Amino acid sequence: MELPSLLLCILLKVSAVGCQVLAQERIVGGYVPVPHSIKYIVSIQTTDRQHFCGGFLINKFWVITAAHCNIGLNRMVMVAGDYSLTVYEGTEQEIQPQILLPHPDYNSVTNNSDIMLIKLRAPVFLNSYISVVLLPRQDATIAEGKMCRVSGWGYTAPSGGQIPSTLRTVTLPIVSMEKCNSSDSFNGSITESMLCAGYSLGGKDACQGDSGGPLVCNGRAYGVVSWGKGCAEAQFPGVYTAVSKFRKWIDETIFSYYSRCHTN
Repeated sequence: MELPSLLLCILLKVSAVGCQVLAQERIVGGYVPVPHSIKYIVSIQTTDRQHFCGGFLINKFWVITAAHCNIGLNRMVMVAGDYSLTVYEGTEQEIQPQILLPHPDYNSVTNNSDIMLIKLRAPVFLNSYISVVLLPRQDATIAEGKMCRVSGWGYTAPSGGQIPSTLRTVTLPIVSMEKCNSSDSFNGSITESMLCAGYSLGGKDACQGDSGGPLVCNGRAYGVVSWGKGCAEAQFPGVYTAVSKFRKWIDETIFSYYSRCHTN
C-alpha cells in the first residue's frame, strides 16, 4: 500500500471512491463532540488551507503525527484550537512547522514506525481551547477491550464523500495483538510497534483524513492513526502506531534538539 499516494489523492481532491484501494483512516460511526472539548488535536493543512492529516500537541512547541503525513516542511501548516474547518471561530492558532522529524526507521511499505515529531516555529498559546495531551511511559501496555477515543476531520463513511467540516470522535475497544494478527484479520502484518482498535463487526473506525490523529486511552495518547484495510470493515480494526514503543525516542529527540540549541 502506498500511503503517500493516498495523501496525493486527498490533496488533488480526487474522489474518495478512486482512492478506496488505498486503505487509510477516517472517523466512521462516530459523533460530533462538544465544541472545543478535544483541545489537544491539531489540523494539519496544506498552505492553501486544505486539511489532510491530524496531529496532537504534547507541549506548546511540539506536535506528534504520522510519518506518512510528511508532505514537506514548506507545504504544511498546523492549526490548533479548531472545531469547524469552514468557520472562523476566533479560537484558531496557525503555526508554521520549523522542523519535521519522521522516525528514522519509518517504512512506507510495512507502515512500521509510522510516527513523526514536528517542532513548531513559535509556541502555541495554551488556553481554554487548546491544551496538550499526556503520553504513556515507555513500553506501557493497554488492556484488550479498553475503550479509547479517536478524533479527526476525516471522512465519515467508507464510501468517502466530502470531508466533514466539524471535528468528529468515536470510542473503540483495544484489540489484542493475537486477534489482530490472526489469519482472519491482518495475518501477521501487525508489528510490536503497532496497536489495533475497533469492533469485530466493524461499523466504527478512523480513516482518510484522520491519519496522524490521537487514540487516547485513560487520558494518554497511546496511538497515532496509521493504517487499516478499507474503513470500519468487520474483522479489520484500525491500526495505530503504538506511542509507548516510541516514548524514549520522543523524549530523547526533543531533549537533543534543545541541547543543540543551548550549545550553539
